[in-house]
Amino acid sequence: MHPRFLSLKTRDALVKAEASGLVVPQGLIAHGRGEAFDYVIGERTIPAAYTATMAAAALLLRAERPVISVNGNAAALAGEDIVRLAFTVSASIEVNLFHRTIERERLIARHMKKLGAKEVLGVGSAASKTIGGISSPRAKVDPDGIGKADVVLIPLEDGDRAQALEDEGKKIISIDLNPLSRTSQVASVSIVDNVVRAVPALTEASRKMKELPQSQVEQYVSSFNNKTNLANAIGEIVQYLQGWMKN
Repeated sequence: MHPRFLSLKTRDALVKAEASGLVVPQGLIAHGRGEAFDYVIGERTIPAAYTATMAAAALLLRAERPVISVNGNAAALAGEDIVRLAFTVSASIEVNLFHRTIERERLIARHMKKLGAKEVLGVGSAASKTIGGISSPRAKVDPDGIGKADVVLIPLEDGDRAQALEDEGKKIISIDLNPLSRTSQVASVSIVDNVVRAVPALTEASRKMKELPQSQVEQYVSSFNNKTNLANAIGEIVQYLQGWMKN
């Protein structure tokens, strides 16, 4: 197998998604930036990401109104896994886009429904609520989705919205390969991992955690410190790179 097989497969999926309109050209640039960070973590799930995944699973399971926010890249790369996760933790799925058009909203919603989603929020006039502190079209949310959510999972996100949602009192779970990004820094729980690995891992963790006593689930949340865990992620990246230097 080619050493870059999975990377090349992912890139090809994004190129096809861009041709269909699911992903915008800027999404290809964003993926390339993330892929560079994936290289420096060894294209694997690091221990800090595992710790964050357990905290994220606990946060989703104890949430009253969890919502998974989906953009074009997330839908193209992890759409089927997002549907599985939403079912596992009883979360809603909502479309939220920076490069927002009604055509793209509908296209992503149709794509997610083909993958098994029963309902996709945030399409067209349904996104009638505006989150303050955001100047981009990402400020528009569905009042029945992100608008009333207590926990929001934001894979492949921008920092402005992560900050604005946190300011509204919502708990934010991010999936971002860059531990230094504003999104990672402001989120309640930051999973430093590739979305194609992170979402299936989060689903599996949630399934196992549903069998645990509620007190143990709460412990995963109360014992987690995002700043400390991000520092651990950076340390693990440095350690991995030092291993290359020794070779």
